[in-house]
Amino acid sequence: MDAHGPLCVGIDPHASLLQAWGLRDDVDGLREFSLRVVDALGGKVAAFKPQAAFFERHGSRGVAVLEEVIAAARAAGPGSSNGSGSSGTLTIVDAKRGDIGSTMGAYAEAFLADGSPLAGDALTVSPYLGFGSLQPAVDLASATGRGLFVLCLTSNKEGFEVQHARTEASAELGTAEMGPAETGVTELGRAVGGTVAALMAARAAVLNAGAEPMGSVGLVVGATIGDAVGATGTDLVAVNGPLLAPGVGAQGAGERELATTFGDARRNVLASSSRAVLAAGPDPDALVRAARAAAHEATTALRG
Repeated sequence: MDAHGPLCVGIDPHASLLQAWGLRDDVDGLREFSLRVVDALGGKVAAFKPQAAFFERHGSRGVAVLEEVIAAARAAGPGSSNGSGSSGTLTIVDAKRGDIGSTMGAYAEAFLADGSPLAGDALTVSPYLGFGSLQPAVDLASATGRGLFVLCLTSNKEGFEVQHARTEASAELGTAEMGPAETGVTELGRAVGGTVAALMAARAAVLNAGAEPMGSVGLVVGATIGDAVGATGTDLVAVNGPLLAPGVGAQGAGERELATTFGDARRNVLASSSRAVLAAGPDPDALVRAARAAAHEATTALRG
């Protein structure tokens, strides 16, 4: 983020984007599209975020393309070595996995274990089976030097049904899941509003406590959520972790929205843009210009 600006470019091979690039909506088109993005922008942006669903919809051959994209990003550009042993451009695999017990452990091994072809530098995860259900992913990410982005406040219109909920049940569930050393997180969640979103942020804050320059358990916070951070009592500053902000550019969030939504936490924000950058392709120079423009816009809004 310091080297290239706080921009993550999503690799979202929608059928409509493939068509706009003159490519077929098949595995060959998927591969050409995705690797063109990596070739054009590798070493020039802070991170890529391939959306796993657009690869998985093509079956096993599509998943194989996702593996290629992750490997290509690791090899791309002059990036320095990082904690997961990779170099090149950081990759956040947007798979939003979340389950319990051994199943969550298996997801963690697939996306976070050294040697796995699906392991990028970070993984998006869903905490809505209880934050404690993510423990296998937390443990393996920590052991391998990778990161997590936990869904917290998303921009879809249905998100408020769970994320804004203010019930004693969410706090009581947190108490049941936590050990004695962590019960203060539940108290923090209750004190700042008792919402599910506030509790998720508070759990991440405990895991990131004392980390410099920030911890490795981040949150996904939509850039177009308006006043939801304040309305839910979610303390993003206390999280002390990266904040992945989808919705920049084509989805409507610009300088004003980013500054308003994230306030004093904005220096930890990694703004994610997909269509606003990808629509400039397939010309690689046009992709670079679009990415630089988006990075400049994010830098202006988030760094002051």
